[in-house]
Amino acid sequence: MERAVVTLSGGLDSATLLFWAVKRYDVSAITFDYGSKHNEKEQAAATELAGLTNVRHTFIKLPFINDLFKSDLLRSGGSIPEGHYEDESMRSTVVPFRNGIMLSIAVGLAESVGAGTVLYAAHAGDHAVYPDCRPDFLKAMSAAARAGTYMNVQIKDPFIGMHKKDIVLLGDELKVPFGVTYSCYKGGERHCGKCGTCVERREAFRLAGIADPTRYEV
Repeated sequence: MERAVVTLSGGLDSATLLFWAVKRYDVSAITFDYGSKHNEKEQAAATELAGLTNVRHTFIKLPFINDLFKSDLLRSGGSIPEGHYEDESMRSTVVPFRNGIMLSIAVGLAESVGAGTVLYAAHAGDHAVYPDCRPDFLKAMSAAARAGTYMNVQIKDPFIGMHKKDIVLLGDELKVPFGVTYSCYKGGERHCGKCGTCVERREAFRLAGIADPTRYEV
């Protein structure tokens, strides 16, 4: 079976990608600690998800991002804005070129473990806010990965044309334990229910007609 590296944040999208991938590839998962406010909760979720799917799981620490980069998503940044995911205020949560850095590391790991594919869970709902989740960026990154590796490693984004609702429907079909996943940018014990990613998560379950197991503060 072909080998692949899955970038696993511990959120709903990457969890669904993991469960999708294990049916198609010999999977290794990679999770990054880059200093976000919700990294601790995400990592706990990623660890549990990797255990449930019995995949190899690697943690990579990137402390320089929190130390040097400007973003309200980081522990070194300001307050997390509230509102819809596509609101202009959500631009303050962009971590500059975060996904470019992480995908580059994932490509290096992929070639090191003999995997020809890196899988990434960017989706259509990300495009409005995050430039490093858009199709043109991902095509360029994949081209760079192929050109820069002996194995011609590819970056694949199977959810790039899907909306969050569609990912919830697919995850439900794959029996993803959504209650294990964590999304809230504030990083509390419960999802706050008010930040952009909480609003998008709740909306996706409602539009999909799937029961939402998430515990929200409001």
